[in-house]
Amino acid sequence: MAYWLFKSEPFKFSWEMLKAVGDAGEEWDGIRNYQARNNMRAMQLGDLGFFYHSNEGLNVVGICEVCALIHPDSTTDDERWECVDVKAVMDMPNPVSLADVKANPKLEKMSLVTSMRLSVQPVLHDEWLEVCRMGGLTSPPLSK
Repeated sequence: MAYWLFKSEPFKFSWEMLKAVGDAGEEWDGIRNYQARNNMRAMQLGDLGFFYHSNEGLNVVGICEVCALIHPDSTTDDERWECVDVKAVMDMPNPVSLADVKANPKLEKMSLVTSMRLSVQPVLHDEWLEVCRMGGLTSPPLSK
């Protein structure tokens, strides 16, 4: 199992919107980057991810879970584009800002720092634990 970071502009699709969907989850659609798509192809059911508000807020606001494996993206007829479904798991008690991530030497190689534009990114186990710690999670959830 692995960890991920999903970026979304809150005016398009916010953490609150994902929470409102409930356990049914939502397609992580609209991704038109091969690396991001390939990251979704590598996901397994139960993988966890940070939900990151990009452009506005610039912070990790919640934790989500992959609840459906890769499938065709319903927003296009182009067979190249696929997506997974994710559901909200929990709020980040204290949102973790991009500035705080960048200031933490333990996270200097994190994709959020090195590949800022990539909308679906891998997160290493140690990075997962550190961001959870920064966000106030004393018992961070772990991928199943």
